[in-house]
Amino acid sequence: MRKLLAMAEDPACTPDEAEAFTEKAADLIAKYGVDQAMLAVADPAADPIGDRVLTIDPPYARDKAGLLAAVAAPLRCRVVHLDRRSLARSHLFGHAADLERVELLFTSLLVQAAHGLAASAVPWGEHPAAYRRSWLVGYSQAISARLWAAERSAAAETPGAELVLVDRTDLVERRRDDAYPQLAKLPPRRLQGSGRSRGYRAGQNAHLGGGAVTSS
Repeated sequence: MRKLLAMAEDPACTPDEAEAFTEKAADLIAKYGVDQAMLAVADPAADPIGDRVLTIDPPYARDKAGLLAAVAAPLRCRVVHLDRRSLARSHLFGHAADLERVELLFTSLLVQAAHGLAASAVPWGEHPAAYRRSWLVGYSQAISARLWAAERSAAAETPGAELVLVDRTDLVERRRDDAYPQLAKLPPRRLQGSGRSRGYRAGQNAHLGGGAVTSS
């Protein structure tokens, strides 16, 4: 998995090349997550709930934290954003296999997003930071939509998986709520940049892994 993602992070990888195997890759990653969940039914200790705090560096740390949440939610992890100043700290909760999937994908998607941003020209007269923030929002929305679709499809193909996955998600949310009993939602952001549609297209082409799903 790491080798395949490293290939996707290569700037020489064109959007057309990434798009060619994107849907297949997302399906494989989702099926891996379902398989791990079903194996853990017989042995819950094989895939315990855990947590970790990730520090996200600037620039655009808050928007990158939004990408983390966009990856985490479909993969049945939950994120609590702790700090959103110059850098962002996010507390991630989930089962071990899902935490690994989230971290691998998020790290790769950050690199791919950086390449996409570098290739996306800021329109004349628009503030670069505003454009890039909106680009990252669109990118995150596209990634989230693709991952949700892949996870739903994989669950539907495995008898009994949907109930198992609901139970796993409930356990993760209880763990998060125990740690943060007075958690509050962040207010919606108002972004003025025009990059959302370009970011969304880039997210549709982003590589989510492929060929095989393994941590090696």
